[in-house]
Amino acid sequence: MCQHLKNETDMSRISRRQFLQRASVALAAPLIIPASVLGRGGVAPPSERIGMGFIGLGGQGSGHLLGGAWTYVPGGYIARDDVQVLAVCDVRKERRDPAQKRCNAIYAEKLGQAGYNGVSAHNDFREVLAQPGIDAVLLALPYHWHAPMAIMAMRAGKDVYCEKPTAITVREGRAMAETCKRFGRIYQAGTQQRSEYGSKFRIACELVRNGRIGRLKEVYAWRQPGAFYPTTWTSDESKPLPEGLDWDMWLGPLPWRPYGGHAGHAMPGCFVGDVNWSPHHYDIVNWIVNPDPKAPVGVSFEKAAKSPAGDGQHPAGAAGNPRDGQVHYHYSNGVVVHSTPYPDERVGGVGGGCFVGTEGRIAVDRDNIVSYPASILKEPLRPGDARVYRTTSHSGNFLECIRTRRPTISEPETAVRSMNSILVGGIAIALQRSVKWDPVKEEFPGDDQANRLLSYTPRAPWHL
Repeated sequence: MCQHLKNETDMSRISRRQFLQRASVALAAPLIIPASVLGRGGVAPPSERIGMGFIGLGGQGSGHLLGGAWTYVPGGYIARDDVQVLAVCDVRKERRDPAQKRCNAIYAEKLGQAGYNGVSAHNDFREVLAQPGIDAVLLALPYHWHAPMAIMAMRAGKDVYCEKPTAITVREGRAMAETCKRFGRIYQAGTQQRSEYGSKFRIACELVRNGRIGRLKEVYAWRQPGAFYPTTWTSDESKPLPEGLDWDMWLGPLPWRPYGGHAGHAMPGCFVGDVNWSPHHYDIVNWIVNPDPKAPVGVSFEKAAKSPAGDGQHPAGAAGNPRDGQVHYHYSNGVVVHSTPYPDERVGGVGGGCFVGTEGRIAVDRDNIVSYPASILKEPLRPGDARVYRTTSHSGNFLECIRTRRPTISEPETAVRSMNSILVGGIAIALQRSVKWDPVKEEFPGDDQANRLLSYTPRAPWHL
């Protein structure tokens, strides 16, 4: 997508007039908050609170906003005294209107008022970005919107918490990271395993990096990588559009196609492998392996064996589903990472992997951390041992970094490197062959077929 990056004039030309007209309406009603309530009792005064907008209000987005498994704070962001929720946005009316109503009710109760209308609801995310009182946005969107909307938000002066995947192509990931740097924004990728789950993943990282299993040799990552590869996205099937759904806005930069009954995280037929769970796994793998970010990476692909009998996924005797193939990453430090197909959904769903060294091994997921020999986990780290970035709250880290302007634990370059490893492996799955990756140029040397999968042409007017 980098080839479509132009200047701010091009971006603003999309809807500057509409932006400002709509924003003036949204901001017409002043936000009146009694100082006697919000400036006392340990609650941060308005000048010290972070104004936030929430774009995407499905299970994950509403969980962040109102409390759920992904926020790790009871009641979500709206329950925090250091946050002021100012806007909610979704292309589905049945999501945004109830979210707005509930947010206003929560603030009315907190303030002891009969009513409150300081939280606005929007279908068009650009109206949220136009609000000057909003310091940061949380994006929980269909996968193809993550990088483009993060870029537009940062250009509008907003800090960004973006759910995974960070990007669906290498080029748009690079554009996102460069935009963040250029505009001096704070960005947090939603790879919360670095912060949450009792610090199990950080403990594994520090133990491996400090040689507790000897020299690291192999890693078994319990999920397949994946990539944007819309080979089956050709259906002309059209179904009645649900009332209250803005299908054109849901599609955004994707090529046009009729509504076919699906408007979730990703359009069926657009991806190979896994870009949903794999960002959690491979982010931790890269954190622990800590490969040289400038050294070439070899990615070998092992085709799935033919099935002797039908298994419900493909007929008897047919080649295995491409998702069943195995990718092997060969890093310059001698470590080989195997994308091991998981035996059941529970094991794959809790995240993590197994790290094998010359003197032992450590396996970690969201529920457990174990070692062989068991003594590896029993000996605490020594004062002189190397440590990595520490935080025990992913959402809290984001808010802290908004105030201090220090990088988050999942800052853009870290997020892009992890996502690139997934996308490169996914391209090997799509092509059903091995590839060579240059992480500095972010391309496949001399491989035109693979390089064509590094980007796609966004649909107008979403050329950033």
